[in-house]
Amino acid sequence: MRKTLFAAALAAVFILPAAGHAQTAPAGPHTLTANLGLFSSYRFRGIDQTFGKPALQGGFDYAHASGWYAGNWNTNVNSGAGYPSGNLEMDFYGGWKKTWGDWGLDAGAIYYYYPGTDAPAGAPITNARTTSVHGGSTSNKELYIGASWKFLSLKYYHALGDYFSVPHTKGSGYLDLSAAYDLGGGWGINGHIGHLNFRNYSNGRSNGDYTDWKLGVTKDVSGWVFGASYIGTNARGSCSPNVAGLVQPYCFGNDWTGATKFKDAGRDTLVISVSRTF
Repeated sequence: MRKTLFAAALAAVFILPAAGHAQTAPAGPHTLTANLGLFSSYRFRGIDQTFGKPALQGGFDYAHASGWYAGNWNTNVNSGAGYPSGNLEMDFYGGWKKTWGDWGLDAGAIYYYYPGTDAPAGAPITNARTTSVHGGSTSNKELYIGASWKFLSLKYYHALGDYFSVPHTKGSGYLDLSAAYDLGGGWGINGHIGHLNFRNYSNGRSNGDYTDWKLGVTKDVSGWVFGASYIGTNARGSCSPNVAGLVQPYCFGNDWTGATKFKDAGRDTLVISVSRTF
């Protein structure tokens, strides 16, 4: 679907043979993996990024035995989710991660890049019925720090600039509490609850703060991981306009401007997926 995803699949061809020699060659300090997955929709922090359509996702991860790591991850998105004229998300991240027994620490930075996004100053960020605006391209830069214990993890993300280019939202933060438990036999369960503090954001009807949650199950079949997750939020996403003609902030259109269809991007949904790490 995208050159980056094609590159991920191509890289996997070269990574797989190397993995086949792992039994005869001593393990080195460097680890390189690729991942690829198909999802019924893409939910970022509980919010629909593909207008309910499927998402093809994939990327690379490099890790060193010292704990340092870097990676890239990519997915298609819908321009109506706040990416004027764009349809691709590319995430670049790096940091340091280490474990001591059951405990772990993870700290790093992530840059969300949306190639091709461009909006003139004063243009609507999602569709013609919203009031939050920005000009130019869409991006986001965050620092994060997290801790883990056994199957539990807690991580905080802090926006270094305007949160996904929404004006005056620098300093927005997201707190993520997650759990992933191995049931054995290839089965696993996972859960998540998160909260976004969307600093200074309002479209004139309600602010952008919300809480999201997820409960899911996975099954590993010969390296292919099949998953089903129920995702919900309390985000304000009603598309019924008020007396001033405004809708709530998470009512997204099917295009960044001149949208003909609208959806509550924070509505509860079931996401099914299949993915693999090479």
